[in-house]
Formats: sequence, structure tokens, C-alpha cells
Amino acid sequence: MTRKKAISRRTAMKLTGAAAATALVAGCSDDDNGNGNGNGNGNGDGEGVEIEPGTEILFDGQMSGWEGLEPAEIEGDVNPTLILQEGESYEIGWTEGDDNFHNIEIRDDGGDVVDGLETEEVDDPDDDQILEFEASGEMAEYVCDPHPNSMVGELIVE
Repeated sequence: MTRKKAISRRTAMKLTGAAAATALVAGCSDDDNGNGNGNGNGNGDGEGVEIEPGTEILFDGQMSGWEGLEPAEIEGDVNPTLILQEGESYEIGWTEGDDNFHNIEIRDDGGDVVDGLETEEVDDPDDDQILEFEASGEMAEYVCDPHPNSMVGELIVE
């Protein structure tokens, strides 16, 4: 191959890479929350799942997201939006994981932990990875502090 063709090939590869990167960024940044679906929950429906008061909400902690285990309405969903009733009691946490360090926190719109609702970072979940709380209007999301870009789901308190 001649030097000119080699340079042209490298330039074309760079442009192809740049175009792919631009498409990737364009597809993933339309909603400012990093998951590209516009609703912040990774499940693409944009509505959320109403959770009955008193329900225990359980997840499988994976670096790619919180995978729903219970209740049945969220089973298999990644980072589902949860609709809670203000003033009602709930439990949320993770009982399975991928052997990486995770925790679960409930945060407000400013990214601050609400009322100390956070667990310790562990790689093997047990009973102390469950938070018991009363839903309040300041709650906006549930998050894994070590993986806040992929393990985050929206809380809607009505």
C-alpha cells in the first residue's frame, strides 16, 4: 500500500470513529441523565410503576443498573421509576449482587441523601442493605454511590 493510501485509510478510520462517537453521544445525551431514554429509569416506558404502601422493593445490584426482583411489577426492569405515596411506609434495598461494592441511597433533587437513608458499601448484600422509610416529597431518586451514572432510578412521590 502506498503511503498516500495508508494516510487516507487512517483518516477515514478516524472520521468513522468520530462519527460513531458523535452518534453515541447524541443518542445518550438527549435527557441529561446519562441513560438515553428520556425518563431516567432505563425501562423506556416513561411512566413508572405504582408501588403499594408497605411493599418491600428489592433489587439485584449490577454495575449496569438496579435490576428489579420484587415486587413482581418491577421484576427484570432495570432502574425502574417507582411511584410512591407520600406519608406511606416502604422498604427498599438489594439482596443480590455482582460481587462489586454497592450501596443504596435515597437522594433529593440536589443529590443529597435524604434523612440519612443510605447503607454501607458492601460487595455481599445482607439484611442491612434494606432501608425502611416513609415517602416524602423531597425524595427524587435511589442511587448506588459507587455507580451513580448507571445504578440510579427515579422516585416519584405523590
